[in-house]
Amino acid sequence: MKSRSNLTAHLVAFVVVAIWGSTFVFTKLLLQHGLSPAHIFTLRFLIAYLLMIATELAVRPRHLLGHLLSATWRDELVMAVLGVTGGSLYFLAENAAMLYTTATNTSLIVCSCPLFAMLLIALVYRRSERLTKTQVAGSLLACAGMAIVVLNGHFVLHLSPLGDLLAFTACLCWAVYSLLMKSVTGRYSALFITRKVFFYGLLTILPYYLLVPGFPPLGVLLDTEVLWSLLFLGVVASMLCFLLWSWVIYRLGAVAATNWVYFNPITTIVFAWWLLHEQITPWFLLGTVFILVGMYLSDKRAKANKV
Repeated sequence: MKSRSNLTAHLVAFVVVAIWGSTFVFTKLLLQHGLSPAHIFTLRFLIAYLLMIATELAVRPRHLLGHLLSATWRDELVMAVLGVTGGSLYFLAENAAMLYTTATNTSLIVCSCPLFAMLLIALVYRRSERLTKTQVAGSLLACAGMAIVVLNGHFVLHLSPLGDLLAFTACLCWAVYSLLMKSVTGRYSALFITRKVFFYGLLTILPYYLLVPGFPPLGVLLDTEVLWSLLFLGVVASMLCFLLWSWVIYRLGAVAATNWVYFNPITTIVFAWWLLHEQITPWFLLGTVFILVGMYLSDKRAKANKV
């Protein structure tokens, strides 16, 4: 029964990562309509947060009012940091990196976050969580596969200190997010954690608008393509996916769940092949095999000692 539950969690993780891999299409469309990365983040999180609040008020209003705050102020602080590392700072750093460095550099650095998450979790929980050679080898193999997929046979990197630093900031943000999720999943529901992430993500993005004021006019936001793209990003890619991701981390552990991020470039390329008619290369197939084998080896340890 447990193995069947884990299989379900892996399938859910695959679906979530596949959806996240498709968001580049909708984000690109919104950027073409004049929205900035900060505007896109704010609107998608605002849609997700308001929808969650409205749903809870309609279904369980008393439960919502009784669960506005965490059990302790320490946990509330953790929720705030989750909102920053999984929300405002992560998205701003990742999108801003694209302005100063190449998409290849950004993807390589950001998608290496499972490796950093594994090391960070092992460091913090070094007494209870020890990495095995198999787990390290599996994660390194998956990371190598991800690099092969992203580079696609063009092994040339253009260094850009500022852009690469911003991408690395996003990478560390997701690693910290994965670490902190380990401390709250199981004690709080996925619904509560996700609602908190959206709230603090929105709260901590507000200072950005003091530095860069302004927002797209209503006419742009009501454009059919813009509206549908925002609804997809807010309802599906944010609300549903963040809810499911919290559950996946609870079921599989932070390391096994975060390893699925290696799949992000794969799903992105598949969508590019499907929607933009880009070519699938042998390098893509080789990298995919590396990722699958690496994730299998890494997950063998995760099943024995869930982290």
